[in-house]
Amino acid sequence: MEVDPVGGTAPSSIMEAQDILANIAFTTSGALVDCVDKKVIVILRDGRKLIGLLRAYDQFANLLLHDTVERVYLGNRYGDIPKGLYIVRGENVVLLGEIDPEKEDKVPSSVASAIPPSAVPKLLEACSAENEAKEVWEKQRAAILRRECGFSGEGAEGDSY
Repeated sequence: MEVDPVGGTAPSSIMEAQDILANIAFTTSGALVDCVDKKVIVILRDGRKLIGLLRAYDQFANLLLHDTVERVYLGNRYGDIPKGLYIVRGENVVLLGEIDPEKEDKVPSSVASAIPPSAVPKLLEACSAENEAKEVWEKQRAAILRRECGFSGEGAEGDSY
């Protein structure tokens, strides 16, 4: 029997390596194979949340979603905007998760409640107003941090030390 320089025998270390490889989860787009033809939620880099049936993907994790809706939240209310067939570029995906259809309809109304489709335009207006208010607040906050704490503005770092 051949002796491994680390101290173990070669055949047992080979078995351990095979066991480890057999139990390692996919870290590539191959991990998506179990999600094909299932309902998924995809969160994008810009914060949008898409819900649809994952029909296909490629090695870059580009996704093809069927019967897609964009879910827009405001507080504990949400509305779904139909998008239909949707292609998502893999580099924009932050998170992808499978949705359990049995549990989806059992979300308590204290957590989130749907609004009727006719009210979605009003929800979008409210979200837009909220985003504008957040931008104003962030600008004020950045100004205070620059003025009182010595922070530099974004993009002002440069190479001039």
